[in-house]
Amino acid sequence: MTARPEQETVAFDVADGIAWVRFNRPEKRNCMSPKLNRQMLRVLEALEFREDVKVLVLAGEGDAWTAGMDLQEYFRETEEQGLGAIRKSQRESYGWFERLRWYEKPTIAMIDGWCFGGGYGPLFGCDIAIASDDATFGLSEINWGILPGGGASKVAQELMPFRKAMYHAMMGENLSGKQAEAQGLVTEAVPSVQLKARVTEIAEALKKKDGAALRATKWAVRRMVDMTYDNALDYQIRAQEALHSFGGAAARKEATRQFLDEKSFKPGLETFDAGKLGER
Repeated sequence: MTARPEQETVAFDVADGIAWVRFNRPEKRNCMSPKLNRQMLRVLEALEFREDVKVLVLAGEGDAWTAGMDLQEYFRETEEQGLGAIRKSQRESYGWFERLRWYEKPTIAMIDGWCFGGGYGPLFGCDIAIASDDATFGLSEINWGILPGGGASKVAQELMPFRKAMYHAMMGENLSGKQAEAQGLVTEAVPSVQLKARVTEIAEALKKKDGAALRATKWAVRRMVDMTYDNALDYQIRAQEALHSFGGAAARKEATRQFLDEKSFKPGLETFDAGKLGER
C-alpha cells in the first residue's frame, strides 16, 4: 500500500460558516500517525481565524472516527529512533489536542465508527461530541500491556463517573454510542442516518450566537474544572470584564436593546440577532 502524503492525511472543506475537518486515513481506520498529527495542527491553525469559519466539526473519512494512534508509525517506528523522536512525536500529537481544547471557535466531534485510545484526546478537545448509536468507544491499551496513556485515562476520569471510568480503563471492553452517552463520554448519541443532520443543526445554532461570548464561555467552563466555587466566581467576574474588551459590552447592550425596546427575542428561548452589531 502506497503511503499517503502528509498533506493528504487531513481533509477539510468550508461551507456556510462550518469547517468540516476529517481524519483522512480511511485505509487505516484513521489511525493518527506523526504525519497526520503535524498536518492536523496546520489545518486547525489555518482555519482558526478565518472570517468564513464560525464552527469547526471534526469527523472521519470511511468507517471510523479514529482508531487511535498508529501502532506501526507512531509507536514502533518512532521508538526505534530513540527518546528524542518519541518526545517529538508526543509533542506533535499533544500539541494539536491542546490547540483544539482552547480553540477560538466552537468545536463539535462528529463520531461514527471507531473512537479508540488516543482518539480520546481530540474527543475531549472538542466542546460538543455527537456520536452515532452504533459508534464504538474503547480503551484497549490494557489488552496489549500498557495503560491508556496520551491523556486517555484522564479523559475517562474527567468525563465519566469514577466507577465507570475505572471499569472502562481496566477491562478493555468497548462501549456503544448510546452507552458512551449514558456514561458521559459524549453529549448525545443519535441513529447513524441522523448524525450529520444533528451536528449541522447544532452548528447552525452556534453560528447565530456571539462569537466572543462563545469563546469566553467555553474557556470558562474548562478552566473552572479544578477551581473552588469562590475561585470560579472570581474567574467569571474577571472573564466577563475581559470579554467587554473584545466586544462583549456592545453585544450585551445590543441584546438588551432588542429585548427591551424591540421585543424581538426572548433570552430564555432564542438568541439575539448578532448581525445587528455595529449597525448603530
